[in-house]
Amino acid sequence: MGTDKTTRDPISCAVITGGHGYDVLNFHRFFRSLAGVDAYIQHMDDFASARASVRDGYDVVLFYTMLMDGPADDGGPWYAGRPKTALGRLGETEQGIVFLHHAILAYPQWPVWSEMVDIRDRSFGHHPEQTLRVEIASPEHPITRGMNAWEMADETYMMEEPGADSEILLTADHPSSMRAIAWARMYRQARVFCFQSGHDNLTWANPGFGETVLRGIQWAAQRI
Repeated sequence: MGTDKTTRDPISCAVITGGHGYDVLNFHRFFRSLAGVDAYIQHMDDFASARASVRDGYDVVLFYTMLMDGPADDGGPWYAGRPKTALGRLGETEQGIVFLHHAILAYPQWPVWSEMVDIRDRSFGHHPEQTLRVEIASPEHPITRGMNAWEMADETYMMEEPGADSEILLTADHPSSMRAIAWARMYRQARVFCFQSGHDNLTWANPGFGETVLRGIQWAAQRI
């Protein structure tokens, strides 16, 4: 990360996709709507094949991936770069890390990913088109401070809860959802924010979701 940035500069955020389809138009519109965030949406191949100085230059790396195999530096096409090396560098600096929705599920057999999201067993069940009430579990955290509970439509996951190293920020009491909806932690030198939500534009258009993503990026970037 650069040392000459100020809190007035836009937050540069690499938004990494791959392994799961999504509504491209509304996804781009959502990230364009986040005030003070310059979002650079790119496939994992583009991120992994970029120079290390480019990857390190983002304030935050946000994952919206669901790549299930690997990652591996060898055996892939030339344009895929060296994803294991690129991802293995995460946490070596204070560059923020955000995991959104199905990115929490990616690389299920890779212990590094499990450590970053703080869920050891990431086997899961998913339930589309649920309506849940999101409650504030940690009202003093910078991401959730001053926020109120809200209702949201989304796809939910049933899986193991985050470990003791995570601070649970948002919860839901729903028969088809894990209790933790959002949590924050440290991974090596980096702030990490995980948000279970974000399946499609029904969720992206929800003001509570948008505010949470924005604050999560700001917190990961050490702006709040």
